[in-house]
Amino acid sequence: MKVGKLPEQVLARSVLKEIGHRRGEVLMGPGIGQDCAVLSLKPDEVFVMSTDPITGTVKDMGSHSIHITANDLAASGAEPVGVMLTILLPQETEEHALRQMMQDVERTCRILDMEVLGGHTEVTNVVNQPLISVTGVGKVKKDQAILTNGLKPGHDLVVTKWIALEGTSIIAKEKEEELKRVLPEDFVNTAKAFDQYLSVIPESRIAAAHGASAMHDITEGGIFGALWEMGEGADVGLDIDLKQIPIRQESVEICERYGLNPYQLMSSGSMLIGTQGGAALVRKLQEQGIYAVLIGQAMPGRDRILRNGQDIRYLDRPQSDELYRL
Repeated sequence: MKVGKLPEQVLARSVLKEIGHRRGEVLMGPGIGQDCAVLSLKPDEVFVMSTDPITGTVKDMGSHSIHITANDLAASGAEPVGVMLTILLPQETEEHALRQMMQDVERTCRILDMEVLGGHTEVTNVVNQPLISVTGVGKVKKDQAILTNGLKPGHDLVVTKWIALEGTSIIAKEKEEELKRVLPEDFVNTAKAFDQYLSVIPESRIAAAHGASAMHDITEGGIFGALWEMGEGADVGLDIDLKQIPIRQESVEICERYGLNPYQLMSSGSMLIGTQGGAALVRKLQEQGIYAVLIGQAMPGRDRILRNGQDIRYLDRPQSDELYRL
């Protein structure tokens, strides 16, 4: 496609035609010449906003971008309403690839009951692969927003599902043929399918109803990054049992293959939750079919301790995500 804004006919048939309207809050959504969205809220509700650029993967990029943003909103206790998308495409992108991306976006929005509220799509020579920048909009009752600083000393820390799901799925897709030469095909296919677990909306609702004090979608930087950010945001120490942090064998072996640390690998699909009564929350989650583990506690002071049996080390400041090493 040619550099510049999409031609009107391409925008109409490959972007606007692919997205639907389903949220009552959306009074005006995307259209030709329509640069803004209009939303309505009830008097006791507030907006929650989130923004993210999606750069770690090209395969399934449309679906991935919606899940990541919806998870950020859910971690604040908010119900995701919709997204604004800015899509920048390199000149060699063909229209069918854009259409597929929008179909993936719409399919995921439909599953999560969200809408594309608007955005901008452009072909440019300043990027060498597709880039989606997503602004998410959610809503929550004024008195029910969950902030990181709600975590207090003595609160338990719970992790849902398994860490490294997102990074493992991306690597398995991007390196599929290479991995299948050294690992069983079923093993690699299982790892590719980890993207089925990317949404943390179900556990966020259960945790919010339980009275969670803080929630963090474990994204870039992995569980180590999420633990550091939660500790910093609440100005508390942490005492974490490394052996309790849940991880799939597929993640372990794929990370070993490429010399990556799974504790610092993108982990969307896994949520870090601070709460009183962590064991009770784990039971509630598991009753709903969501695997969860109690991994430690928030502590007074600022020491962030990682225990591995008799060995003790201290959590470092977040490092660059391991995925970028590939």
